[in-house]
Amino acid sequence: MTNTDSVAAEGLVVRPSRTDDGPFLQSLYQSARPDLQWIDGEREVVEQVVSQQFQVQEQGLGEHFPNAMHYVIEKLGTAIGALTTDFGPNEIRVLYLAFIPQARGQGYGRAVLQGVQKAAQQIRCPVATVVWANNAHARQHYLALGFQVEERNPAAERLVWYPQT
Repeated sequence: MTNTDSVAAEGLVVRPSRTDDGPFLQSLYQSARPDLQWIDGEREVVEQVVSQQFQVQEQGLGEHFPNAMHYVIEKLGTAIGALTTDFGPNEIRVLYLAFIPQARGQGYGRAVLQGVQKAAQQIRCPVATVVWANNAHARQHYLALGFQVEERNPAAERLVWYPQT
């Protein structure tokens, strides 16, 4: 993925993730999972569970999507988010998109997703993602960008955007 006009217009840079981004990515994951903060236990135990869940996510992505590309989203040189995509044989999959709390609600997610859509339009393939049932906010954003619900179960929905021909 390259910087697109919509992303650049927001002053964002989407760059490949590096090894030294690990602490930021783990902190971002923790902020994106408030449900894990509800765990009843000592702070050390909660932090250990969050760390383990982060590792499970990373391992799962690596096993199921070995060619996934991991990006860090920066604004003015400061890391504010992360994006993981997989260019499959028939679609681009948005596997993970998250922003630090201070960057949420600023339109950055929309700009990044529009960049993904622009890339998909150029190669004429759909963009797909899965949104958990408890994430109505993300669902609303994807639907506003033209994604359609293609599959639904009690836990999640698979949303797909098709490029215009």
